[in-house]
Amino acid sequence: MASPLSSLSSILSQHHSAIRVRLPTRCCVSIQSLSAKPHLSSSRCHHRTPPSFRPGFSLIFSRKFSQSHPNLPLSNKSKVPSLRSCIAQAALAISEVHPDPASASEIFPKGRIYHETYGCQMNINDMEIVLSIMKKAGYNEVVEVPESAEVIFINTCAIRDNAEQRVWQRLNYFWFLKRHWKSNVSIGRADSLRPPKVVVLGCMAERLKDKILDADKMVDVVCGPDAYRDLPRLLEEVDYGQKGINTLLSLEETYADISPVRISKNLVTAFVSIMRGCNNMCSFCIVPFTRGRERSRPVESIVREVAELWKGGVKEVMLLGQNVNSYNDASGVDKEVGPGANWRYSEGFSSKCKVNKMGLRFSDLLDRLSTEFPEMRFRYTSPHPKDYPDELLYLMRDRYNICKSIHLPAQTGSSTVLERMRRGYTREAYLDLVNKIRRIIPDVGITSDFICGFCGETEEEHGDTISLIKAVGYDMAYMFAYSMREKTHAHRNYADDVPDNIKQRRLAEIIEVFRDSTGQCFDSQIGTVQLVLVEGPNKRAPDTELIGKTDRGHRVSFKIAPVPHWDDAVGGNQNPGVGDFVEVRILTSTRASLFGEALAITKLSLFYSNVDEAIADEQNLKSSCL
Repeated sequence: MASPLSSLSSILSQHHSAIRVRLPTRCCVSIQSLSAKPHLSSSRCHHRTPPSFRPGFSLIFSRKFSQSHPNLPLSNKSKVPSLRSCIAQAALAISEVHPDPASASEIFPKGRIYHETYGCQMNINDMEIVLSIMKKAGYNEVVEVPESAEVIFINTCAIRDNAEQRVWQRLNYFWFLKRHWKSNVSIGRADSLRPPKVVVLGCMAERLKDKILDADKMVDVVCGPDAYRDLPRLLEEVDYGQKGINTLLSLEETYADISPVRISKNLVTAFVSIMRGCNNMCSFCIVPFTRGRERSRPVESIVREVAELWKGGVKEVMLLGQNVNSYNDASGVDKEVGPGANWRYSEGFSSKCKVNKMGLRFSDLLDRLSTEFPEMRFRYTSPHPKDYPDELLYLMRDRYNICKSIHLPAQTGSSTVLERMRRGYTREAYLDLVNKIRRIIPDVGITSDFICGFCGETEEEHGDTISLIKAVGYDMAYMFAYSMREKTHAHRNYADDVPDNIKQRRLAEIIEVFRDSTGQCFDSQIGTVQLVLVEGPNKRAPDTELIGKTDRGHRVSFKIAPVPHWDDAVGGNQNPGVGDFVEVRILTSTRASLFGEALAITKLSLFYSNVDEAIADEQNLKSSCL
């Protein structure tokens, strides 16, 4: 076998042959053909490193060369190593050293990360997944301001035009930081080590990828919701003068194996994504086109993540999904179901999408979690009204640690508009479901979503929405004027024919009606004793008050004062703190919050066992009176 030196020499002896070694600064050392005047030259790389050069080789070679010739004065030609010596050093590096992928990042930090997130809770959880992926790739530092970052992530929402406009405004500022980096650093406006790479993530990335990349070199990387594992590679593409883009949607990606890096400074509550995508294809909604089809994480992976959160002190978990209660863990199912299989929907509701494999449903997951973590509270969002079968409602009634709060998006109160929206139910079916929920779970809190000014909406149809809000009496609602989205069924088939001024007037009307009805919901809590999970100081009075949420999701503030601790192992009076479950008597209410006085610190299970005993005593008293 020929030695590495002879092999390399034979290559270089060929006419027009050359070896190019990539340096970390994107310059190259070219050892050109053996000619009468051999020389070293420096040139800028315009292409990616050929596959035959493994990452890290250039760094290792340059390090070995400098160690062999320390303090080499270039002006002293007698001490300059010969070309043969250079070739020997290169051969030695190739034959003896195996590149360590981490070595380059140890010497040249990959960059600090700044991130912003817009939109729903799913986007917040996605950002936590992204940070976990980047941390594993060597991006270990997260900064609080974009002026200090070498990588800027902006996680976007495409549901409404308003959200997209805010993103474009931020992108303009990030472009300014990048384009004028030298001057920004020189005057102290920025302190990043190099011009920042700007990365657009999420739904807007998928929907407007071409427009974003063409926007005057404003963005370097565009990455859709199902391609976050590819982010480290996409960022490397930028180093070679290319744009990084991956917006492919997946039928399988759930990021089940990734442990998110928690963003929130609130260590008491956490988000856990259990499914991704949506199959409903409502005519107004862009989500199926930006998030893809539904797929669910295996139950076991969710249980493991929740167990880690419990060990870390988390007391409440919000289960997330674009259509969370259509959860269907079919990972252990091999056979497809036949036509007409019994996938039970809410009574009077239907779906255009058929289930191919039936596995563990949402009620099965909630049953498992509420049983294994009896001192942890569980919420979920965002559901669809069609997926509230009776077994889910009865489970919510019977398990004290599943919050009695149901998000029930109506979108409109008009059956004709619901049909144009392709929601799969009528006004009457929706009201029947509300009545059933309140019959099974008497003290439940119901929240909703409403869109006003949808295509073709008349004043009479708008009036149906107002009457529905009055009839139901919601605890809370998200209300918006309709914003046409490209690619949707409505964009292809309907005209956005309600003028903006009419939309805004109707929006103001439903907001006013909602405020009247929600005020009654909050007032009804006065005099009751609620279990509040303390999340932190009340921002309005951080030194004297704490704030948290009740089972129904109402925000409650109360003054800090020593109270008894019902746990026998603790005993004595003490001030409540963050993460405590506190019994609070409600004294006053506004349209958005409650105020009360703390009575005692307790445990989740202990509070509800006492409530059950009190109810039983009351029933026995009534029976004895009869």
